[in-house]
Amino acid sequence: MPIDLKTPEDIEKMRAVGALAAAQLEMIEAHIRPGISTGELDRICHDYTVNVQHAIPAPLNYRGFPKSICTSVNHVVCHGIPTDDKILKNGDIINVDVTLLKDEFHGDTSKTFIVGKGSVLAERLVQITLECLYKGIRQVGPGVHLGDVGHVIQVHAEKNRFSVVREYCGHGIGRVFHDEPQVLHYGRAGTGIVLQPGMTFTIEPMINAGKAAVKLLPDDWTVVTKDHKLTAQFEHTILVTDTGYEILTYRSDDTIERVGSPN
Repeated sequence: MPIDLKTPEDIEKMRAVGALAAAQLEMIEAHIRPGISTGELDRICHDYTVNVQHAIPAPLNYRGFPKSICTSVNHVVCHGIPTDDKILKNGDIINVDVTLLKDEFHGDTSKTFIVGKGSVLAERLVQITLECLYKGIRQVGPGVHLGDVGHVIQVHAEKNRFSVVREYCGHGIGRVFHDEPQVLHYGRAGTGIVLQPGMTFTIEPMINAGKAAVKLLPDDWTVVTKDHKLTAQFEHTILVTDTGYEILTYRSDDTIERVGSPN
């Protein structure tokens, strides 16, 4: 299946929706505190998407997913379904994954937040996972093999005695929510497709404190670590430019360059 290369007009629309997705994560941070339910976080994000940003929450009813965002708490790797029964506690970690659709294009991003004060392990896991994302992004540029991205992520995670989830990966994105190419967060340098300007995709490493093994719960959405150890994830939507990369979902708290060249 051919990879969709975005036109300058497409890229402008992706910048716009990407900025909205980033703004939503910045907005919801103030609400993430002990005592709030993941169901309430979902309602806040849904209202903000529809009534403030005038966009569409892409996860809602996507292949049957019942909510507007994904909320993955502690040992939930991804695709956690928000509910009023799931109340956040001090020390929890939660990944909030948002995807917006506006003017035919998608913006997809996520961040793992620490609720209140986290454990030393939680703080370290979240930090290393963010570093994995940034190291992957800094590989992106024309002529680079996609395997280079996964390789640096895997090396950094394993060097810090964490493991990389292999069953779930990043993906192409644009008019289509999940498109080609698949972006693995492990692998060998110098392998995989060669990146070209105009490609847009997500990098979204899922890093486990324990073993890499995961399982899918009976709801057919929620993925958890088999050993119930903590897991964290960060995600950005990336554009391959003529000279490197641009982060389309850049937030004010990011400590990486919004636009850069591969290193």
